Amino acid sequence: FEIHPKLEKQLARRIDKFNDAKIDWALAEALSYGSICLEGHPVRLSGEDSGRGTFSQRHAILYDNQTSEPFVPLNHIDPDQAPFVGFDSLLSEFGVLGFEYGYSVNRREGLTLWEAQFGDFVNGAQVIIDQFISSAEVKWGLKSGLVMRLPHGYEGQGPEHSSARIERFLQLCAQGNMCVSYPSTPAQYFHVLRRQVLAGNPRPLVVFTPKSLLRNPMAVSSAAELTEGAFAPVMDDPDAGKNSSITRVLLCAGKVYYDLLNYRRKQELTNVALVRLEQYYPYPERELRDVLERYRDAKDIVWVQEEPRNMGAWDFLDERLLATIEPGQTLRYVGRPSAASTATGSSRRHAAEQNALVEEALIGDGVSTQARSVTLELGEKRTAAAAALN
Repeated sequence: FEIHPKLEKQLARRIDKFNDAKIDWALAEALSYGSICLEGHPVRLSGEDSGRGTFSQRHAILYDNQTSEPFVPLNHIDPDQAPFVGFDSLLSEFGVLGFEYGYSVNRREGLTLWEAQFGDFVNGAQVIIDQFISSAEVKWGLKSGLVMRLPHGYEGQGPEHSSARIERFLQLCAQGNMCVSYPSTPAQYFHVLRRQVLAGNPRPLVVFTPKSLLRNPMAVSSAAELTEGAFAPVMDDPDAGKNSSITRVLLCAGKVYYDLLNYRRKQELTNVALVRLEQYYPYPERELRDVLERYRDAKDIVWVQEEPRNMGAWDFLDERLLATIEPGQTLRYVGRPSAASTATGSSRRHAAEQNALVEEALIGDGVSTQARSVTLELGEKRTAAAAALN
């Protein structure tokens, strides 16, 4: 088998990444698929350009540079492994997602994934999501462990390549019908995929995956982070956890965490903690409360998102966060204002918007954002409110 010379160098670098504790998203994903296959669970992935990966990151299917014959490395780990199959599908999100949903219902022992080329393109499959993925178990008792991988992130690429419509999925969440996750590290992504197969309670998983973070040198994990522990629905700030001078806690998810982290380091801010919500639903109320308990003296709690106010997770989290934070603390929103379009088509305007929301989150005085204090009392009222929301 003769691999393309440029691709050979790219894949060879994965060994260095592994040894240098700099495992990126593509390698973490490959390790999750390989380990799942080794444990006897077949893996099936389909989508537009899923074999190579939309962003030329995956390369699960290789082609001989001379004969164009395909070769799938994940099928050559061990003679007794389960198979990995990948398909580059036709440009019909409705048809392909519908097929993969039906496949996942009838083959629950494996991991079945569908990947949108960009998360925005899931719009074309909305009927499948409404009619089957979100409700079929309640309506007809049909269980599915289907994974929907939706690239999401605001990077100045315009309104058709930015938003996987987080808000639409969260509006459909109830009765534990699915899991909605926005992991911020390769290790978290590795664990959430493995959990989908090994947890033993199949339900659809919507996972918002990165674009720019695929090659961000900050978004890496060590082998130990993959081999030890498990998926964490909430991630505390590793730098601020022991700092008693924290006056503001920023809650966020996904890519915007790295924008905030970069700015905080640049400004050398020591009074702001960054807490990541890695799973939206089921809402990790207990885990989040345990983390926020460490910052009970911080009065300013801020939800930060890239999406416009009427999109993203804010409407879903607003009341839930109020039921989670401590009395006397104030909850604020920082993000883009409400909009009809998901994102601007101007990269220059995007950069200005992104810089403004990052600055407001970290050093703003809160005058321009809505603020509300917790009025729920501790004990039964707060517990009842959180239970009702879930």
